[in-house]
Amino acid sequence: MAAKNYTHNINNSKHDRRGTVCSVVISQEASGSGKPVIFNPDFFVERLRHDRPQAFADIVLSNITRLIDLPGDEFAQLTGDTEPRLPSHNGFLRSFNFLKRKDKGLVFGAPLTEEGISQIYQLIEYLSKNLHVEGLFRVPGHSLRQAALREMLNSGAEIDLETGDFHPNDAATLLKTFLGELPEPLLTHRHYHAHLKIAERTLFDEQGNKTDVPDKERQIEAFQLLFMLLPPANRSLLKLLLDLLYHTARNQHANKMSAINLATMFAPHIIWPKNVTANDLQNNIKNLNNGIAFLIKHSQKLFRAPAYVKEYARAYFTGSNTLQSKDDLSLCSSGEVCFNTPPPSPGPPVGPGRGAPRGRLSGGGDPPHGARPQGAAPADLQPAGLRQEEEARQTAGEAEAGDPRAGPPESLQQEAPALTLLRRHHQEEGVG
Repeated sequence: MAAKNYTHNINNSKHDRRGTVCSVVISQEASGSGKPVIFNPDFFVERLRHDRPQAFADIVLSNITRLIDLPGDEFAQLTGDTEPRLPSHNGFLRSFNFLKRKDKGLVFGAPLTEEGISQIYQLIEYLSKNLHVEGLFRVPGHSLRQAALREMLNSGAEIDLETGDFHPNDAATLLKTFLGELPEPLLTHRHYHAHLKIAERTLFDEQGNKTDVPDKERQIEAFQLLFMLLPPANRSLLKLLLDLLYHTARNQHANKMSAINLATMFAPHIIWPKNVTANDLQNNIKNLNNGIAFLIKHSQKLFRAPAYVKEYARAYFTGSNTLQSKDDLSLCSSGEVCFNTPPPSPGPPVGPGRGAPRGRLSGGGDPPHGARPQGAAPADLQPAGLRQEEEARQTAGEAEAGDPRAGPPESLQQEAPALTLLRRHHQEEGVG
């Protein structure tokens, strides 16, 4: 049934696949004029990302480092202040294969773009209708058919995969090939160490001793935050891919592909650093595979902004700290703080060069941090970037209230095709 509904949603988004402009909207209470109020629950988060990128980075990074322990050099890699330091490698096989690729085009071997995602979506759409195929993503396709399909995708053609000329295994193998040929892994080199640290996050017993039981709630929260830092194209494709793998795993009774089986197939293509071999990764192989399996199993929760980030963003633009929709309430899990009173200031951003020491991170499940940007906390407790922006706003008299019913700023109204497709694709499922 899940696969059927998933396919139905994709079929509804097939028409006008390119160039459609659509936003995720949620119908709320009726307005005074009798018309429904349309509200995007992530409106202020997206506005904060666009208008105040430093404040956005401060709140996300300070909470990531509250959840996982990132030493100074790993934190600097996450923020892009230094180049990623990855496992040493010999990597001749993977490197040589990459250099042999001469047919770079719109899609394969090229940097990830919205146009490329739009082409690859044709494979995802086709595979979503064939989740019953045994050994999907494990059994290779036919090399000649794959070569023909690859050439068509590289040329930018729209393809009718329902003619019977291709097999689902052809599309599945080609999807893995596309991911493996990206110049950088889909989950990015910068985020590599953060993924390893999130996989190590475990619960503590009553005596404060670390156990072997994964802290799933905090792992989900950490991934929500980490994915907010991905480039938009990576985030769009990752969501499409994880949804496909999630529904594939839900049909494992037919296709024999569990989440861990799928993770074993995809981890080398979406998280392994380029030009390394299994030997280079040593003991990290198991953690990486388990981490991808976790993403597959919990994919329906990972692309929502945590409630305290949404409250921070709303307070930043409106000064209001009252939850304004049932959506917000539903996103407040038992371990989160939902603000009906002025929320506390966010913890200071951490890492080298940011003017504050790193907090204690690895252990304890500290309560989430939110923020009221205007007057809720002493200035010396606010992130440096936020403090500077607030002073600039006050000086220039910019403090203006945003209206979630008014729509995003003009510069945000045109969405890229792949992100548009992503939003339409999951609107009926209610996935954030």
